[in-house]
Amino acid sequence: MEVLFIGDVVGSVGRKAVRDYLERYALQYDFVIANGENAAGGRGITADTAAELFAAGVNAITMGNHVWDKQEAKALLGIETRIVRPANYPEGLPGQGLRFYPTKTGKEIAVLNFSGRAFLDLLDCPFHAAIPLLKKAKARTPYIFVDFHAEATSEKLAFRYHIDGMASVLAGTHTHVQTNDDEIGESGMGYITDVGMTGPKDSIIGMKKEECIERFLFGTPTRLQTASGRALLSGVSFSLGESGHCTSLSKIYEIL
Repeated sequence: MEVLFIGDVVGSVGRKAVRDYLERYALQYDFVIANGENAAGGRGITADTAAELFAAGVNAITMGNHVWDKQEAKALLGIETRIVRPANYPEGLPGQGLRFYPTKTGKEIAVLNFSGRAFLDLLDCPFHAAIPLLKKAKARTPYIFVDFHAEATSEKLAFRYHIDGMASVLAGTHTHVQTNDDEIGESGMGYITDVGMTGPKDSIIGMKKEECIERFLFGTPTRLQTASGRALLSGVSFSLGESGHCTSLSKIYEIL
């Protein structure tokens, strides 16, 4: 099974990058996942921006700490089963943190999403939430993908070893900067600390440079807006064997 995971899609530039990339390469993959928590203007997701990603060829969207930023998000996640939000939000919210999807191979893939807590909102513990959901996924399919949306690299690494061998691939998101530690561990689980961002290349993590610099210069609350210009698509592609183990994992970093 060949799977593509596209890192945090930022604004209209990111959505167009997804569309342009999949126009060329979609046939190479049996399933496509994208993190869409920044898809709508850099913060959150809407029905229209989700529909644009699905029309481009994305099969499932994972989220993160900006999942509820748009007013319509609760209603959207209540009906759109192709979106997976962090599982460690408290009970009572719409959406799910584990979903199963058919692939072109005819086999199912489980997609899970968790949010870290270091330097982010103090949600329920992702370490405690992960194990029962991973066991539930494993009981149904050997093909399991996890998006761990977290700020601290140490938390991502700790989560990696906490669930080692229970997933096919664990990919980190949120920091928008691709890391160089992609590998397949001894357990057969693929890993990368952060897959990077899909959005404006000439920006500061997707936002206009001048506004970000002003924040650092003066420490004043400046409204950040998504940048424009040429696009960067970051992500990982990976192959899964019959056992669900990751047999290859490759970073993608392409300026479009």
